[in-house]
Amino acid sequence: MKLVSTLPERPGFLHAVPVFDLFALLLLFFLLGPSMVLQSGVSVELPPSRFQMERYRDVLVVTLGPGEPELRMHLGRDAVTEEQLATRLDDLRKEGAAAKTIVLVRTDTGTPVGLERKVTELILSKGFRVALVGRAEAKEEAPDEPLPENR
Repeated sequence: MKLVSTLPERPGFLHAVPVFDLFALLLLFFLLGPSMVLQSGVSVELPPSRFQMERYRDVLVVTLGPGEPELRMHLGRDAVTEEQLATRLDDLRKEGAAAKTIVLVRTDTGTPVGLERKVTELILSKGFRVALVGRAEAKEEAPDEPLPENR
């Protein structure tokens, strides 16, 4: 026994719905994709900077941030001490990390400059390149009133 539909077929709008779903997903992918960039996972208040960094691939991120009673130090998402950082950098170098691997140093504004310098020199001594990370500086708006002229 063969079953046959007696209703007329109306392709209309229902066949276009999957296409609209596809475009909506693509739009969301391209709009939200950049916000899902890999971060170190540690929240710090970065100092302002006038310079823009280029995007790097395959970087290591060292984050220096406030903490009680000592300052926090993280390699990626893992909390480390200074000795552990040195050991892990040595291990990465032995595993064949490229000589031009860049280590991004994210430093909280409350971190002493001496600690930042010490960690930076440690990273450089292990043969890695270092880039200091800051947040975009707020642009100053032009004053509302004109400046007085010198007479």
